Amino acid sequence: MKTVLSVSLGSSKRNHCVETSFLGVPFRIERIGTDGDLNKAMQIVRELDGKVDAFGLGGIDLYLYAGDRRYIIRDAYKIARQAKMSPVVDGSGLKNTLERNVITFLQKNHGFDLRGKPVLMVCGVDRFGMAQSFVDAGAIVTFGDLVFGLGLPVPLKSLKSLERTAKVVAPVVCRLPFKFIYPTGKKQEKNSSRHRYLYYKADIIAGDYHYIKKYMPEEMPNKIVITNTVTKDDVEDLKRRGVKVLVTTTPELNGRSFGTNVMEGVLLALAGKRPENMTEDEYSDLLAQTGFGPRVEYLN
Repeated sequence: MKTVLSVSLGSSKRNHCVETSFLGVPFRIERIGTDGDLNKAMQIVRELDGKVDAFGLGGIDLYLYAGDRRYIIRDAYKIARQAKMSPVVDGSGLKNTLERNVITFLQKNHGFDLRGKPVLMVCGVDRFGMAQSFVDAGAIVTFGDLVFGLGLPVPLKSLKSLERTAKVVAPVVCRLPFKFIYPTGKKQEKNSSRHRYLYYKADIIAGDYHYIKKYMPEEMPNKIVITNTVTKDDVEDLKRRGVKVLVTTTPELNGRSFGTNVMEGVLLALAGKRPENMTEDEYSDLLAQTGFGPRVEYLN
C-alpha cells in the first residue's frame, strides 16, 4: 500500500484519513493539521521521512506564481527541506493543469457562460493558471491578493496589475512568517466581516477555501464557489448560506475533497518519480488515466 501524508498548518479539526485505490494500486491518504505550529509540521516530516511515498504541504504553499515568475515561501521551504528521502509537493505541479482545465470543463460539460461574469478570485498568485483561464473565457475578474493577504483595500482588476504587484510585493511577503499572510490553525475557524462588498459584487467566488471562508458573508444566494479542500460540514455550511453550485477542482473521496497537494502526491507515487522529474504531459496523462476531475454539486 502506498501512503500520501498531507502535513498542514491548518486546524487539526479537519484531520481525515481514507483508504482507496487508483489504477489498481491501494493508497492510504491522510491529512494531519498542526494548528499553525510550524515546528510541529517540521518534526512530523523529519520523523516520517522515508516512511511515506510522498508528503503534501497543506495550509501553506511552497511556491507562488505570477506570469513566468515563481516565488518561494520561506516557511514552506523550512518544512520541505526536512525531508531527505520522501518527495514533498504543494500541489503547484497540478494547479497549472488540473485547475486551469476546470474552467474549460465547466464551459463544455455544464454550460457555464463566463463572458462578462463578475468573478472574485481571493488570491490569484495561488492559482495563476485558473486566473488566466477565467480571463481567457471573458470573465471580469477581481483579484483579492492585497485585500485578503495583506489587508490593503486595493482590489486588482487585471492580470497585468497582478503580475506587476507580485514582482514588487512577493519577494518581501515570501520572507514573512506565513501566519501573517494566511489563516492558519484556529484562525481558520474565525470569520471576518471585512471586505464582504467584494463577495456581493461577484457571481463566482474562486480560490483557496480558507480565504473564502474567513470573509464569507452569512448569505450567499445564487453564488457559484470554485475551490477545493472542503469537508462535509463545509458543504452543508455553503448550502445553508444559499450557494447555488459548489465546484471542487479535486474529486470527492469519502465525503472530502482533498487539496491539490494530496492529489499531486498520489500521482507522484503512481509514477514513482520525484516532482522535479515530472513533466506537464506526464501529469496530464496520469490525470486522464485516474479519472481525476472536478466535482460539481448543485446545492440550491
